[in-house]
Amino acid sequence: MYAIIETGGKQYKVVKGDKLEVEKLEAQAGQEIAFNALWAGGDEAARGKQTAKVVAKILRHFRGEKVVSFKRRPKKAYEVKRGHRQSLTEIEISDIQL
Repeated sequence: MYAIIETGGKQYKVVKGDKLEVEKLEAQAGQEIAFNALWAGGDEAARGKQTAKVVAKILRHFRGEKVVSFKRRPKKAYEVKRGHRQSLTEIEISDIQL
């Protein structure tokens, strides 16, 4: 059985046991959180259900890889270099409840 959840403005297709890196969540490591599923399917009992609940455990909080943005205008002596590291949370899907 699978479900589609939304967090951090993105949608993820998840099954039990999946590990995901999502945008930082405001909860402690080791705590369980619940998401309302946008859609659930995969077997006859769950086909087309929109009332499923997805339970996940927070494994850790960390920062992602550095992304460097470099802008340059030719013949204008304009150069800008900026870096960014996104704060992320690793979660593991523990259960999908109908």
